[in-house]
Amino acid sequence: MRHIFENLAGPGLAIAMILGLTGGGATAAAEDTLVIATTGGTWEKAMRTHFFDPFTKETRIRVITVSGTGAENVARIKAMAQTGNVEWDLYQAGEIQAASELHRSLNEDMTEFCRTYNDDQDLLPGACAPSGVLSAYGTTLLAYNTDAFPAGLKSWAEFFDVQRFPGPRSMPNFNDPWRVMAAALLADGVEPSALFPLDVDRALAKLDTIRPHISLWWKTGDQSTQGFRSGEYVAGEIWQTRASALQEEGQPLAWSQKQAFLVGDRWALIRNAPHRAAALKFLTFFLAHPEAQAKVCEALTCTPVRYSAAKAMSAKAQAASPTSPEVFDKLIRPDADWINANNQILLERWNEWNQR
Repeated sequence: MRHIFENLAGPGLAIAMILGLTGGGATAAAEDTLVIATTGGTWEKAMRTHFFDPFTKETRIRVITVSGTGAENVARIKAMAQTGNVEWDLYQAGEIQAASELHRSLNEDMTEFCRTYNDDQDLLPGACAPSGVLSAYGTTLLAYNTDAFPAGLKSWAEFFDVQRFPGPRSMPNFNDPWRVMAAALLADGVEPSALFPLDVDRALAKLDTIRPHISLWWKTGDQSTQGFRSGEYVAGEIWQTRASALQEEGQPLAWSQKQAFLVGDRWALIRNAPHRAAALKFLTFFLAHPEAQAKVCEALTCTPVRYSAAKAMSAKAQAASPTSPEVFDKLIRPDADWINANNQILLERWNEWNQR
């Protein structure tokens, strides 16, 4: 696996080295620092351009990023909490994970911060919530190489039909298997309205049929795109943000929003964060800049947290965004409560299947 996690065994050393270069002593440097864990790649680049660097310019608070998969970041935060040595401040939590007991145990309740925004009619409903501040909505969907499939792949049933639509595939494997199982069940004829609770046995049986054709089980967003560039696979289940970035590069890529999974990400403030005041300033900055939200979501094909930001996007970007009327009716909203309640069982069954 290609690890992009910065100094996974000890990010404190990397942070300390950076702080040492800022001058003015450790205490002063720490006050002017914010540490954000990300998943790297295209998303981090867009955030660096439109949020991190402008925030630093306005506040003189340096934003340091450490990158890893969502699962790696949460595991490291959990370890920090157990040792009492918290070194990070903010990270992106998937909206499903943000509804879990584990999330609540690791992160601050944002109710007090959100009081300021209770009457803000420009924010999407629930954008500021106890579990965190909504960053954006996106989708996990079926993407394909248009040279390999000139007529396209229109559904998960076609994705799984390697006889009619031959070619190597990729699917995610990052300790969040519900979306892989859900795609398999939809391919097997389950109606979206009957998808949850997931029939795990049926899903794994369907996955058996495509397993020999999966050339990569990707663990990071960057990994999910590399094989499209190299030709390692010609279809994959990936995040729309990554698919859009590939298309912008000029790659022969398209996607289907039919039965795509609607997912959101939230800014989570880690309990006992060392730069808590700086983190709150950043969240305020994030919510106060709809024009920057628009630029990020235009680049990544996501739905921003403010209505005014969505209106500032191009007509093309608005039409492709996950919550536009034309797209929304085709999407599947996962049952977060069921997924969190059954996550351990899902992981156990998934790991058993992977080791067969």
